[in-house]
This record gives sequence, C-alpha cells and structure tokens, in this order.
Amino acid sequence: MFDNDLHKELRKGVRKICSDFQDSYWRRLDADHAYPGEFVEALTKGGYLAALIPEQYGGSGFGITEASIILEEINRSGGNAGACHAQMYTMGTLLRHGSVQQKEQYLPKIADGTLRLQAFGVTEPNTGTDTTQLKTTAVRKGDKYVVNGQKVFISRVEYSDMMIMLVRTTPLDQVKKRTDGLSVLLVNLREAVGNGLTIRPIRTMMNHATTELFIEDLEVPVQNLIGEEGKGFRYILDGMNAERILIAAECIGDGKWFIERATNYANERVVFQRPIGQNQGVQFPIARSFVNIEAANLMRYQAAELFDKGQPCGAQANMAKLLAADASWEAANAALQTHGGFGFAEEYDVERKFRETRLYQVAPISTNLILSYVAEHVLKLPRSY
Repeated sequence: MFDNDLHKELRKGVRKICSDFQDSYWRRLDADHAYPGEFVEALTKGGYLAALIPEQYGGSGFGITEASIILEEINRSGGNAGACHAQMYTMGTLLRHGSVQQKEQYLPKIADGTLRLQAFGVTEPNTGTDTTQLKTTAVRKGDKYVVNGQKVFISRVEYSDMMIMLVRTTPLDQVKKRTDGLSVLLVNLREAVGNGLTIRPIRTMMNHATTELFIEDLEVPVQNLIGEEGKGFRYILDGMNAERILIAAECIGDGKWFIERATNYANERVVFQRPIGQNQGVQFPIARSFVNIEAANLMRYQAAELFDKGQPCGAQANMAKLLAADASWEAANAALQTHGGFGFAEEYDVERKFRETRLYQVAPISTNLILSYVAEHVLKLPRSY
C-alpha cells in the first residue's frame, strides 16, 4: 500500500519537473490570473497526465494510486495541480463509457498532448450540487443535438480543446427516476466558442481559470454522445470516486507543504533569544497537523487500493476527501499562524497556498454533503436532502 519502487520513481520524476517551476513562477501566475501552460506542457511531455490512459492508447496504464501520487507531489512541491488534474478523471468518462471509435479517436491525442481535455461542464447556477435538477437541455434534431442553457464554475474551458458536458435530453417531468434523462456530450470547444458557446471568466480567490458558460443553440454532433442517451448521470457518478481520491491526494500534498514550511520557519525564526519552534504553543498545532495529514493519507491509500481493485469505494473515497481537506486546511492555518505577519506576505507563498487549499472544503463536494453521504449510505440514517 505504501511507496514501492514505481511510486518512488514517480515522485522523483514529478519533483524534477516541479524543480524547474519554483515559487516565483506560481506567484507570478497567481498575480496575473494566468494559466501555467509551460508547466502543463512539461507534465504532458513527461507522460504524467496520461497516467490513467491504457497503454494501447498511448498512456501509462497506471492505477488511481499512481495518479494520486503524481498530483500529491505537484502540490507538495508548491505548485497547484488544479491546473491539470481534470484531465485525469474527466478522461475516465470517455474511457469507461465511450465507443471504441471515440476512444481510438481521442485518447491517443489526449495522451500525447495534441488534444487537451480538461473541462468538465456539470455545475449550473440554479442547481448547484443537485445535479438531477439540471436545466441545460439538448434536443435532438437529425444528426445533431441543439443545446441551450448555462453552466457556472467550469474551469479551464479557455485552455481546453474538448469538454465533457452533462445535459438534459429528456424533460424532468417525463422521467420515471430523477436520475434518468441526463446525457453526456463531448463538445469540441474550438468549434463551439462563438458558435453557440460564450465564455465569461470569473475571478476567484484562487487561480483556477474559472468561467461561466452561456449556451444558445449550440450544435453538437450525435456521434459525440458518450454512451447511451439518458444514462449520463450514472456515467458522471462513475468518475466521482476517482475525483475525490485525486483531490484528497492534492490536499495531502498541500498539507505536507504547509507542515514543512511551518517547521522550517519555526526553527529559523528567533524571538526572545530562541527559535519560536521551541515553544509548545507553536509546536503543537504543527504536530497536530502532521498527525492528521498522516491519518488522512492512510484513508487515501485505502480508497485508491479499493478503486484499483474494482471494488466499491464510495465511502472510502468520500472519507478520504473529507479527512484530507480538513487536515490540509488545519495545516494551512498552523503555517499561517507560525509565520505571523510574514504569512500574509506574497513572497512567502503561504497566503497563496492558504487560498488554494481552502477551496477543498467546498469543492468538488462540500464536507457537509460528504457527511450526509456517510450518514445515509454507511450508517443507514434517513436521507436528509
């Protein structure tokens, strides 16, 4: 379950790439709200973003465990895997449910970097996490779907070639189950923008290239339907366990970064003629953060192991994400408090990483909804929503 030779080599390789993109690189991008194109290109050339793509399509054929290690190391090195992590789990919808023709057409290009699939169009302004109430419609007309609606908090659309989008193909009042009637379309963004798709950037507290999408009479070929019409909700759910495990790994990477920075600063910073790290009031929050990150890491590995074996892992994936998000946020607070006023200074990078890791209390699913999931599906308490 813990690092084997492959895992050690992966960590070493990712760290080597990250060493060429120091704190100043991420600081500059954050200030400009710019996309880390050079970093993503380096990861792509190294084959790391194709980790989950089978070898027959040009990928590495690794499991979710290895993919999570790659993303963990990016965040642990001071970077932000949010710029590219969606390419790993979004691709899974195409891999698991796409046709042979779709997989042969797109996966090799995604693997070698000639095609970028990093956008995932699900969330809407009026439905939020209640995906079954989704309002964006796709009406079939001949060999095309005509799509109308709106999406919000969709990241990396401006820097992707393709987007996987969830749409409603059967009106809600005509389905037997609320999870029916949703379908998944593969949208060619280079053709769609300006031809029914309008993108409006949303400036947020972290640099994730987040946007709002306005869709008006967008035409998508029927051949771009992934899987069966009306079964899309299940396809999307199928990839959420992978997403939660990968996000948990990013949080663990953040947590380790915060703990390392806080520990180093506590050893170096001298006040009242001694290092501040000698004070238990400084030691204890850092030590507690370390303990909780290590515990969350165990749950991450357990969830990843179950996922890679093809066994049910919904509870473990959700718990891993919750524990890791809580632990990284705790570590962020400990690091900021340890640095005192300098923690708010951009040049120390704590404030940047502090903002970035705060996101995972809310997305890709809030901690409260995870607790609701555990209450209902694990503890068998009544459904609360």
